Amino acid sequence: MLSSSKSKAIAVRPQPPVPPSILAEERFKQERLHDVQLLLKDLFIREEATIKLILESLYDIGAINIINKKFPFPPLNRFLKSIVGIPRPIAKRLLLRWFQQKCPGLLANWLYRKVKF
Repeated sequence: MLSSSKSKAIAVRPQPPVPPSILAEERFKQERLHDVQLLLKDLFIREEATIKLILESLYDIGAINIINKKFPFPPLNRFLKSIVGIPRPIAKRLLLRWFQQKCPGLLANWLYRKVKF
C-alpha cells in the first residue's frame, strides 16, 4: 500500500444490520413485481393484434400532429400528409418490438410507484 502524507483515510460508517423480516419483505416485493412484469408480457403477446391497432392509430395521430406543427405551408402540408403512410409498415414493426420489450417493465414500475407509500 502506498503511503503518502497527503492522503487521508476515508471513514466509512458501518451500516446498521437490516432485520431479516425487512429483507424477506423486500424479496417478496421484488418477486411480485417480477410476476407483474411477466403477466404484462404475456398479456401483450396474447393481445398483439389490439396493440398493433393502437400503435398504428397513435402513429397516424402523431405523424399528422408533427406535420401540422413543423410544416404550416398548405401545399407542403398536404403533400407530406399524403406520403406519411409509406413508412408505416417499418414503423409498426419497430414500435411493436419496442413496446413488447420496454413497456412491461415501464408499466410495472409505474404501477409500483402508484402503490408505494
